[in-house]
Amino acid sequence: MVSHLLITIRNGVGITGNVISLFLFLSPVPTFVGIWKKGSVEQFSPAPYLATLINCMIWVVYGLPMVHPNSTLVVTINGTGTAIEIVYLTLFIIFCHDKRKRAKVALIVLVELIFIAVVTTLVLVIAHTTERRSMVVGIIAILFNIMMYASPLLVMKLVITTKSVEYMPFSLSLASFANGVAWTTYAFLPFDPFIAVPNGLGTLFSLAQLLLYATYYQSTKRIIEARKDSKMELRLSEVVVKGGNDDPKKTSIAP
Repeated sequence: MVSHLLITIRNGVGITGNVISLFLFLSPVPTFVGIWKKGSVEQFSPAPYLATLINCMIWVVYGLPMVHPNSTLVVTINGTGTAIEIVYLTLFIIFCHDKRKRAKVALIVLVELIFIAVVTTLVLVIAHTTERRSMVVGIIAILFNIMMYASPLLVMKLVITTKSVEYMPFSLSLASFANGVAWTTYAFLPFDPFIAVPNGLGTLFSLAQLLLYATYYQSTKRIIEARKDSKMELRLSEVVVKGGNDDPKKTSIAP
């Protein structure tokens, strides 16, 4: 009875985790809509999307029936996440005007795909039990999951330097925090260290981002307003200069 109740609760938390994870994967949509409209990635970093891609792919491998049975919820959400991240990275490559950076991102994606293919093949061929396969892939998954949550640390450094959270989307940080909490809870029903460790750390990383956002939110507003004012002054000065250049022409053709 207790075991059945535990499984029911675990499935409920897992479904909740799937929904939150979907929101996490979709949270950069406003960012990419902005990139689409501007026609440029500007200072946005591809690191979070590259880290999330390989993280999703390795968790798909972990959740396969021949690796870690009864992990359908892990496969479904991470398979969806893999497809979404590929779309994001494709858009990033299209709208990145730096050829070197664009080639670097494409190369990293290719390396990630090859790595996942090699790991999957080796695990299925060399390890002959689901326990061993789960342990090997689980350890690798921990590393990449931590990498996914820690990848925004590069952006956090930029935030501290510029005192602006303009390039650290709030929706992504909030979704990461909620996702970490959900999957950490899931990992304790029953205890699965391969899910608990990275998501527990991910919760802490995401909380740090939210605290940073709260710290620099007001200064970001001031920086954006100052930028708008400077652009307005520049336009006004251009109008004045053009107006001044037009006057002599008018006087020169006057009779």
